Amino acid sequence: MSIEIKGLWKVFQTVGGKVEALKGIDLNIANGDTLAVVGVSGSGKSTLLHILGTLEHPSDGEVSFSGNNIFSQNDGEIAAFRNSEIGFVFQFHYLLPEFNALENVMMPCLIKGIDMNEATEMAEDILGKVGLQHRLDHRPGELSGGEQQRVAIARAVVLKPKVLLADEPTGNLDRDTGESILDLLLMLNGDYGITSILVTHNMEIANRLNRRIRLADGKIVDEN
Repeated sequence: MSIEIKGLWKVFQTVGGKVEALKGIDLNIANGDTLAVVGVSGSGKSTLLHILGTLEHPSDGEVSFSGNNIFSQNDGEIAAFRNSEIGFVFQFHYLLPEFNALENVMMPCLIKGIDMNEATEMAEDILGKVGLQHRLDHRPGELSGGEQQRVAIARAVVLKPKVLLADEPTGNLDRDTGESILDLLLMLNGDYGITSILVTHNMEIANRLNRRIRLADGKIVDEN
């Protein structure tokens, strides 16, 4: 899925006054591309990711997914789009501790109304894809940090979204484990053609993606 961003602004009202988090972002992301978003804390990276994930509305500007201006739609339509077309991976895996790996990955399928048998098959398939076919019945507390993040990635892509948004997905992992998680994300991008946008402080990781942008003070200051 291609993404076109035009004149994107985000202004937050705080007790100290207005804070301009994004200041006129223009950006085109091709279908199936991989993009790293880098910058210091407070540069607007997470705000941009939240708007692309439709978790935040922009103050001004447009965000179009394959020509569809998403924020021109009502809240119900936006939520339906987000649930079916966007997958999220965060620095913290946010797995449900009382459920095992299989059950955690099944959850988006069940929420969408897919029957139990099909949801089980879909979850087993993607967990095998991420190398966890032998850990299906393990709860998060019984998994390593890298395994927990693999479960989180499997949960994010089990419905085969068109867009994957990852916010520091390797931030809590050691270097080798982080590289294996990036390998996995790139493999899934290649296999499924998912347009992937990753926020990171790690330039080694950023340099492995097709494109990079650097934000500073809410603006794109470098792009390659």
